[in-house]
Amino acid sequence: MSERKPTSAGMYDYALGGTANTAAERRAVDAARRILPEFNDGIWANRGFVQRAVTRMASQWRVEQFLDLGAGLPTQRNTHEVVAEVIPHGRVVYVDNDPHVVARGRRLLPAAGNAAIVEADICDVDAVLSHPETRRLIDIRQPVGVIAAAVVHFIPDERDPWAVIRRYMGAVPSGSCLGLCALTSDRQAETVVDRMLRTLMFIRFHLRTRAEMTRFFDGLDIVAPYPGGPAEVVHAGLWGAEDLEAANDDGSHWFYAAVARKP
Repeated sequence: MSERKPTSAGMYDYALGGTANTAAERRAVDAARRILPEFNDGIWANRGFVQRAVTRMASQWRVEQFLDLGAGLPTQRNTHEVVAEVIPHGRVVYVDNDPHVVARGRRLLPAAGNAAIVEADICDVDAVLSHPETRRLIDIRQPVGVIAAAVVHFIPDERDPWAVIRRYMGAVPSGSCLGLCALTSDRQAETVVDRMLRTLMFIRFHLRTRAEMTRFFDGLDIVAPYPGGPAEVVHAGLWGAEDLEAANDDGSHWFYAAVARKP
């Protein structure tokens, strides 16, 4: 039997030091690291953003339920674990279209617990929101934290990822939050971007500009990423950072991120 081709979820897990990955995924990450010495820093910047954003939603705005789109479920410290540190009764629904990720999630997450995983294409908003597990855990009348971390860059323009995110945010009430981060080629040399895309050619990335990223937050109130900072999209490492200089590294520049609230 031929080896399963690398997946973004497995590569992400390996880069974070996890164990839910294959030899092919490890080889792909190692190849990317040779081209981009800052590869791991970028992955950790994205991961740190998610954890800080979820913590802030739960602690500052008392959001108790979360929808994690394209979750991937890496080995270490997932959304439901972060939420539980602040709100023990918090609820999380993960969504992923990779059967291997879903199978692993169902092994990890206790049946009928406060976290569940749904197998679906996140672009099929109706299927996600009407799924029995979503309906069991998410009360659509109460604020929801929608997390779209390192996922919209897999959705091509022709599928209109902006409309997909608008539909999720249109379905949730005032006080809900959106935490979104994705790859960008801003500030990157064209030759480096081309090499990375060729090395990871088995995955289609759609790297977007800051203006394109800002569109995801149309109609929402972007919050300041750090005290005294502007309420705008920033590089992922800067969001929630305590040491801005240390956080603004080369790896962080591969991701844009922001958190916004629905008025």
